[in-house]
Amino acid sequence: MTQPRESGTVYQIRVKGRLDKRWSDWFNGFVITYPAEDETLLRGRVADQAALHGLLAKIRDLGLSLLSIDRVERQE
Repeated sequence: MTQPRESGTVYQIRVKGRLDKRWSDWFNGFVITYPAEDETLLRGRVADQAALHGLLAKIRDLGLSLLSIDRVERQE
């Protein structure tokens, strides 16, 4: 029997600065890591384009500089 797939697409959003891991809940449970000295990487599943725009609005509202956004391809 196959497992049901989660809906949505996984994104990685890289911002300038260091966000505390406590912000994960505010960013819909995204995993927060630190790939470089002054960068934060948010990684998680986004239901649709409207939800993605909502996350980007949160980044804007916090005054963070967006460095990159990448869609993570699924591996079969």
